[in-house]
Amino acid sequence: MGKIRILIADDHAIVRHGLRQIVADAEEFEVAGEAQDGVECMQKLRQDVFDLLMLDVSMPIRNGIDTLKLVRKEFPRLPVLVLSMHPEDQYAIRALKAGASGYLTKQSAPEQLVTALRQVASGKKFISPSLALELADAITKDTDKPPHEQLSDREYQTLCMIASGKTLSNIAEELNLSVKTVSVYRTRLLEKMGLKNNAELTHYAMKQGLVE
Repeated sequence: MGKIRILIADDHAIVRHGLRQIVADAEEFEVAGEAQDGVECMQKLRQDVFDLLMLDVSMPIRNGIDTLKLVRKEFPRLPVLVLSMHPEDQYAIRALKAGASGYLTKQSAPEQLVTALRQVASGKKFISPSLALELADAITKDTDKPPHEQLSDREYQTLCMIASGKTLSNIAEELNLSVKTVSVYRTRLLEKMGLKNNAELTHYAMKQGLVE
């Protein structure tokens, strides 16, 4: 039986190298390809055959969540393990809703990564015990959800980027959108959250721990 072929998509070469080392210690896996952004990730998937995708959330050109949605359309059966430096409470549920097979923070131990890969490769979902508790809480406390959890993925991205000091032009360039479109997202998210301006938005994001 052949090894499980993995594609690693992450914009940091050091992270990719580290992941490759961890995977090398598990005999059933092999890293068969690497991509440094979402566009290259899709190109590699179309050119070669992989059994599993390890996908970073924060990548240039096309971020992980947008890439994940594309992967689900073109390769619906491909297991995807999302890795992120962001805490679980910020992106895990969004990633799972977008079709991820599992979510793991980059602070996790190497052994947990191998466990996650084995579980996802076998067709099961992987979530950490802490995320399982959070999901259980979310089900029982659905009515108490904070305002930012009602935002679409694009609105949420816009919120975080404005709060971290980026202009609408910066955001438009990074997300490959027009300034007008980003402005619409900003208007929508302010309405949904009952906020008046960028200052209130930034204060909210910092209070919620959405930006550092």
